[in-house]
Amino acid sequence: MINAPSAATTAEVTEIDASARFPLLLLVGSALVWLVLSGALALVNLVQLHTPSFAAVCSVMTYGRVAAMQESAFIYGWAANAGLAVALWVLARLGGSSLRSLNWVLFGTAFWNLALLGGVVGIACGDALAHGWLHLPRYVLPLMLVAYGAIGVAGVLAWTGRRHEMTFAAQWYAVAALFLFPWLFSAAQVILVFVPERGVLQAVIAGWYVQGAWTLWLAPLALAAAYYVVPKVGGRTIASYDFASLGFWTLLFVGAWTGGRHFIGGPVPAWVVTVAGVSCALLLFHYMIVGLNLRGAFSGGGSVVLKFIGFGVVAYVLGGFLDAITAFRGIAVVTQFTFFTEAQHQLAVTGAFSMIMFGAIYFMVPRLTGQAWPSSGLVRAHYFTSLLGTIGLVVSLAIAGWIQGHDLNQASVSFEAIAAHVKVWLLLATAAQALLLLGNLLLLAHLLRAVVSNLASSTPANFRPGSTMEASAS
Repeated sequence: MINAPSAATTAEVTEIDASARFPLLLLVGSALVWLVLSGALALVNLVQLHTPSFAAVCSVMTYGRVAAMQESAFIYGWAANAGLAVALWVLARLGGSSLRSLNWVLFGTAFWNLALLGGVVGIACGDALAHGWLHLPRYVLPLMLVAYGAIGVAGVLAWTGRRHEMTFAAQWYAVAALFLFPWLFSAAQVILVFVPERGVLQAVIAGWYVQGAWTLWLAPLALAAAYYVVPKVGGRTIASYDFASLGFWTLLFVGAWTGGRHFIGGPVPAWVVTVAGVSCALLLFHYMIVGLNLRGAFSGGGSVVLKFIGFGVVAYVLGGFLDAITAFRGIAVVTQFTFFTEAQHQLAVTGAFSMIMFGAIYFMVPRLTGQAWPSSGLVRAHYFTSLLGTIGLVVSLAIAGWIQGHDLNQASVSFEAIAAHVKVWLLLATAAQALLLLGNLLLLAHLLRAVVSNLASSTPANFRPGSTMEASAS
């Protein structure tokens, strides 16, 4: 797709793209700023794992606060902004009409990011909550919920006002993500923050929220992008498309039940862990269908867009199988509460979600600006840094976690010895994170260059009707 500067100039640009140019570019630009910030914080966090004295004199930069800021910036800054931008664009294109209520999108984007900024500052000042993926202070959570609803209005209108009676997998996943996240987010706020449950039930609910936010929000956003872009770039219909609906409903009904696998051996009812293990096995059906449907990402020739998405699909499917394997008690005895869990997390959010989103952004932005990406070299550089950085980070953390798990099960091994055993792998993970940060900086700089080039161009964009395959190509 993007092998030469002229590649994107032949791509279709429609009035749908032109009308939503500024709001969607604002979402993408905000996402990349948060991505770079979260990458820098992740780098600090990894350095502190093997060098605890690093920035120890500054209370703002303590490990707990940095980890909470990094996670919040990544999930609610990068993932939310990028996912919403792609979902709105896909719904508009497949719906066959321009996005409406774009003022609400601008309003929601501004307040979402301002609230998130206030939340990150609040975490730095010591106001963080103690729940995974929900560290933001309580005083910004209601504002973020309202802001998300304002952005989602355009997506709802694109879905209800679509011109095509037939719907497609990309639309299903996008609409599911738009509707399900407010439910998850509001329920977690009530039960964990404003009217909190007590005791171990808090941990169970927090685990449900984290798993639900992944399987019912971030994963559908990524799949919406993949199901739309792969046939568009590859020029072929989705393989075995008849099974796509089965994969979709399996994810929706089973996905959020798998969070209990993290409580193996914990003080929770046995059925919570058992249901989670069975759900992980059932969810393999979804992962196999996704792999079957999106195998066209591996036959795109030299398309960098499909290389990003192909890697993301592999990471997504591999992550699902690893979840099922680590749900076995015999395996969890080694991997639970170790860096291996963090490796699985990075495989999901960095390897699967981020890589698919990168591919979607590289496909979408030229159609929004009406111009090709300025430098094919920067695109390739970003791909290789992301590829090597993700593989290095996941593999290093997985090996460190496996060593750590075995050592923790031996009473004779001290914590000092465990730290020494995993240090070299943590150093490699730090180097991989630095490579990821470099790649993300390249993408942010490239986007700014593309936008400035578009503003400086005096050549008007030439619009034409979308291809007759616009809807049927999914």
